[in-house]
Amino acid sequence: MKPISWSDFEKVDMRVGVVVDAKEFPEAKKPAYRLWVDLGPLGVKRSSARITDRYRPEELVGRQVVCVVNFPPKQVGPFVSEVLVMGAYTERGEVVLLHPDVPVTPGSKIG
Repeated sequence: MKPISWSDFEKVDMRVGVVVDAKEFPEAKKPAYRLWVDLGPLGVKRSSARITDRYRPEELVGRQVVCVVNFPPKQVGPFVSEVLVMGAYTERGEVVLLHPDVPVTPGSKIG
């Protein structure tokens, strides 16, 4: 993997948010949920997340997640995804969501 500079890393704005709503996304080409994430001072942002293997919508509400907030919005079918919810892939290709060890204020910056 090619290294990046510290200034490249500083361009990525990652924040902690709280999922305030999660719904099925039947129009998505690959199984996904529509999420609404409260990012504190940045407001509530939407995300299309392919996390259906490990999570159910009702389990996601109230959960803290890590998001990249400065990608341009992406049209996913009829839904506009405004942030990227971060996760790690398991050996089976399932996504495990990233989150802080202890609760932090929504909108907290990841450094």
